[in-house]
Amino acid sequence: MNKLMSILIGVAVLAFASACGSGGDSGKTKPGIKKIEPAKPEISVRMIKSIDVPESIDDAMVEEGKTIFEANCTACHKIDKRFVGPALAGIAERRDHTWIMNMILDPEFMVKNDEDAKNLLMEYSAPMANQNLSKDEARKILEYFRTL
Repeated sequence: MNKLMSILIGVAVLAFASACGSGGDSGKTKPGIKKIEPAKPEISVRMIKSIDVPESIDDAMVEEGKTIFEANCTACHKIDKRFVGPALAGIAERRDHTWIMNMILDPEFMVKNDEDAKNLLMEYSAPMANQNLSKDEARKILEYFRTL
């Protein structure tokens, strides 16, 4: 019985060794083996590249934006004072409109990829919560911010 067991173990080791290949890396992908590509830079599908904002304020959007802001953002943001997050009065003058939209839409991505967002996280020690707002909702909040 020991001899049979030794033969079976030997066959299993041989089968395993041959499945692992020669050990040398010729740079070629073997048939049936998927070559692993280097990681590509992370891209957010929610990001916007640019936004056209007219000079005139859309009062209807402001009202909707204020309502959305009050429902989703006031637990961490106050208008005129620092709270969990920064005060938002004058934010539309301090930050680019595209940056504001992207921070609202995908704060996790921004903290990973934007120096200003990283610095805010370090300063406030609290990441901005992703409220999963639509681009339309974020645009309305931006319009509200333009009036602050």
